[in-house]
Amino acid sequence: MNVVLISQCDKRALAETRRILDQFAERRGDRTWQSAITRDGLETLHRLLRKTARKNTAVICHWVRGLDHTEVLWIVGDRRRFNPQGAVPTKTTQRDVLRQADENDWHSGQVIRLLAQLAALLHDLGKASVAFQRRLRGELSERNLYRHEWVSLRLFQAFVGDDDDAGWLRRLAERAPADELPWLAPGRYLRDGLDRGISQAPFSVLPPLAAAVAWLVVTHHRLPVVPGSAAPDTGRSRWGQRVREFKPIWISDPMVGVTHAWNEPCPQAAEEDVLPYWEPAGPLPVTGPKWRAQASRIAAKLEALRMLQPQGWLDDAYVMHLARLCLMLADHHYSSLDRLSPLRVEGDGSSKLYANTDARGLKQPLEEHLLGVAHEAGLIAHALPSFARELPAIAQHKGLRKRSGQARFAWQDKAVEAAAGMRTGAHERGAFIVNMASTGCGKTLANARMLYALADPERGLRATYALGLRTLTLQTGRSYRGDLHLGDDDLAVLVGGSASRELFEFYEQQEAACGSASAQKLIEEDSHVVYEGDVSRHPLLSRALADPDVHKLLTAPLLVCTVDHIAPATEALRGGRQIAPMLRLLSGDLILDELDDYDLADLPAITRLVQWAGLLGSRLVLSSATLPPTLVEGMFMAYRSGRVAYQRNRGPGGGQGAESLAVPCLWVDEFGVSHGDASDAKTFRLSHGGFVERRAQRLAKAAVIRRASLQALVLDPRSQRQERHASFAEDILGACLQLHRDHAEVDPRSRRRVSFGLVRMANVDPLIEVAQALFRLGAPEGMRVHLCVYHARFPQVLRSAIEHLLDSVFDRRRSEEVYGRHAVRTLLDGHSEADHVFVVLASPVCEVGRDWDVDWAVVEPSSMRSLIQLAGRVQRHRGKPCSLPNLRVFDTNLRHFANGNRKAPVYIRPGFETLNSQGRWALRLETPWLHDLLQPATLLAIHAVPRIRPLPRADWNPTRRWIDLEHERVLRTMLPRNQALPTEAEELNASACWQARRAHLSGVLPQQQPFREDTLASETLVFLPDEEGEALSLHRLELQRQPGKRLSLYTPSDDGRCHPVQLAVGPRIGPWVDFDLLGLLAEQAEHFDLPLRRCAERMATVRVRRSDQGWRWHPWLGFGTMA
Repeated sequence: MNVVLISQCDKRALAETRRILDQFAERRGDRTWQSAITRDGLETLHRLLRKTARKNTAVICHWVRGLDHTEVLWIVGDRRRFNPQGAVPTKTTQRDVLRQADENDWHSGQVIRLLAQLAALLHDLGKASVAFQRRLRGELSERNLYRHEWVSLRLFQAFVGDDDDAGWLRRLAERAPADELPWLAPGRYLRDGLDRGISQAPFSVLPPLAAAVAWLVVTHHRLPVVPGSAAPDTGRSRWGQRVREFKPIWISDPMVGVTHAWNEPCPQAAEEDVLPYWEPAGPLPVTGPKWRAQASRIAAKLEALRMLQPQGWLDDAYVMHLARLCLMLADHHYSSLDRLSPLRVEGDGSSKLYANTDARGLKQPLEEHLLGVAHEAGLIAHALPSFARELPAIAQHKGLRKRSGQARFAWQDKAVEAAAGMRTGAHERGAFIVNMASTGCGKTLANARMLYALADPERGLRATYALGLRTLTLQTGRSYRGDLHLGDDDLAVLVGGSASRELFEFYEQQEAACGSASAQKLIEEDSHVVYEGDVSRHPLLSRALADPDVHKLLTAPLLVCTVDHIAPATEALRGGRQIAPMLRLLSGDLILDELDDYDLADLPAITRLVQWAGLLGSRLVLSSATLPPTLVEGMFMAYRSGRVAYQRNRGPGGGQGAESLAVPCLWVDEFGVSHGDASDAKTFRLSHGGFVERRAQRLAKAAVIRRASLQALVLDPRSQRQERHASFAEDILGACLQLHRDHAEVDPRSRRRVSFGLVRMANVDPLIEVAQALFRLGAPEGMRVHLCVYHARFPQVLRSAIEHLLDSVFDRRRSEEVYGRHAVRTLLDGHSEADHVFVVLASPVCEVGRDWDVDWAVVEPSSMRSLIQLAGRVQRHRGKPCSLPNLRVFDTNLRHFANGNRKAPVYIRPGFETLNSQGRWALRLETPWLHDLLQPATLLAIHAVPRIRPLPRADWNPTRRWIDLEHERVLRTMLPRNQALPTEAEELNASACWQARRAHLSGVLPQQQPFREDTLASETLVFLPDEEGEALSLHRLELQRQPGKRLSLYTPSDDGRCHPVQLAVGPRIGPWVDFDLLGLLAEQAEHFDLPLRRCAERMATVRVRRSDQGWRWHPWLGFGTMA
């Protein structure tokens, strides 16, 4: 590559960049370098320049492509010193020609700053108590009775007294002589647990502005939640646990009822134990001259702004949560400064009270801490408008701009053109995009291309692609890295556990080494510019990015992650875990993939995330081919409610007309595009319905690729469990063999008939017993069955090996390659039977996240959604039309027979039948038989139409039709049952976050609707090697938390709870894969250069259901719970 580098740096930055550039290129002038350089060399140069960049850095790299043609590759530092083509200005002026200051749309920016600063001066006043000072000195170790932020709130309430906002602000601004009396006087300073007859809920009496400041003070560590019932052994409840009762005011105006118990559960305690929490250990910092001077300045400015919002700011989620973010980030940053940091401020020096400690003892005086946090909060808030511009972004990317080269991807070009056409409207009013293209049409790349088209070309693309599964996340990251040629600095992939990513990358490298990975395109096809800013000098970013985890989440222009990394923006009840995801949403757009694959119980949390995306200014893409209309409508209403709050604070005209906001909407699929503005649910419903109707008509005309038939299932409910599972295994084998006869292909080398099938079962424990029965049965003469069991209860390294094998075999894009795969070829050549049936017996984990193409499938039914998702694995790549059914669906499932004569739900866990909190079945099908629950036409062609286009609401019959049950459940989860707020727990659903304007002030919704709640008790097991590394033994992993760290303890599981399965294997059947767990671990240990035990601790873990009887285990079957 021939490149030209130009430096427009100033001062010391110029000398530093010259030093680096001279090592890689020859000078062609004082500020110009030229070199022929490899791509790796250029990446190294880029990385060095980024590492040393400072405020005055500005370096651009031009790639010389030919005569009269250069392209900008990247800019490091201040990109404003170049135009988009890389030219530098010839003349400059100090006149404000562009009037860029007029573009500052942060109408409430000053209010955010002042609220954060005033709250910072008050936030730790409660640390002046005797109890807290004793705790700092190690004299008190038991759990707090009252937290310091609640005491701070009571001190501030005492100062406010009975005044209105004008009164207390005036007193604070007057800088009266030092006097603690207004803060500590009896009758004003209300002490919970000591003073009788006092108001327990301070927010019920505070004036509006004081309530906003008090909310920031009391929430700077944790949001208030409803206190639960006290545990009988400790006498206190666990903070944040879900409570069974429900009161509408908890979401309509939660702060009115907030007491100290919402902040920290407090058991009954003796007066002498309570007193130290309320008794000051010395003079309060409010008497110091510097504190009073700072408070006076802030109060005077707040008084001038008070009438902008006479009703207070608590209703404004944008103002309150950004002010809280500034306060938390400032508190975290200032507390982390070491003793000699130049960023420390000076207090008056007279205080003997301290705010925190370090390894050497007492660290920051309390007065200094309050002043320092207030100063930091002001800097951070002042920098909010500019921080997004300073983060890296992707621009001038050929791969995102170029038109599709294949006809089946041409629809993407229309989608991109439609997105570009709504760029201006999306910049002003947000964007809500629904991508419903079918599987295999390139939704992943289309989503990025649409957001790239929406982005300001001069700023570039920043986006977050959030998915529900680790596997999908890794696959999407691989897709973007390969298709768009993005490096680690441009693309971050976050999946949580590092072992998952390491195993995924290990098998990727193996594919590349043996030449089976697809050929990479040349770099010149997808060259692009990464716009970068001055991160190190930016007041907000330099503080936020000090945390390496925040750095990963925030700096990459394109982030692909599990939704768990973004959900804390709304779900984190304590600590500062919401800071990074909030900043991510504030600085880029959001893609939510396969939204309908989440459990219904998780949809309220996802809805809150969507609302927060609107609140923080992101544009949103929902990407799935099977989105039910009520799910999309609920997400739209949540997004719009958030965007309305954004418009009030950032919209044109000072936020006027925000309530009537019409959000630009775009619908795309492989057949066409539709767009329009929607200002309410009805308008959106009509537009979405029209798009879906057109899509359904086109799908109905397409060739039928997947047909289903019902398979009768007759088992004796009175028989023993093992007998039922053995009979069920016989039915499964019969269905597999018939489907093999109908859909087998001929191996071109051996001329044997071969087919690949998938058997889906609803639950893991029955699956393992059925697998044992299948192995016992064997196969008929002339046939050979190769069985692979796949579910989540394998040790991680073993599960990853199975997944890699199946992923490679079931990649059928080149259909005959499968017969050359080692795992298939060796079995075909090693057995003489004329027919070979390869079967995967899998739990529901096979339905999503796996890019598989099988010939046929057998299904134990749970829901229509599940059936459609599983059908998507049949002929996924080849798309051959079929005349005979290639799916066999049992007429009911095993749970029906396990229930015996009890009238209990069948399609549950997984499924859509439910049990409400009173113990009554809220939605119950009248029959378990699919021949009664399904319309015959539904099975003739399995596609998404039943999910995306339900019958008219008046025609739903959720007790008699399978698909209507699903639509009823989704509707009850997403939309309000009436226009009023919920009055009982059963009515509390995803709509509560956008129905109640003050629901954001507390943690009640995350408390009552937790994300990814683990309702089943589980424990983690791990196989560890002996000292010689020759054998593995099972251990239990127990995590012990200690201050500042978490310890892993491995206890040998020698209590007889692990029961190895003695597996009987019949004739002509065997395992498809037979991995050696110890061998897999040794391979990984060698690859990652780890000790074998350390590798096992990371990669041989498995989560199982807690069981007193223990677990059965076999390397072919995985772990099953003993009944």
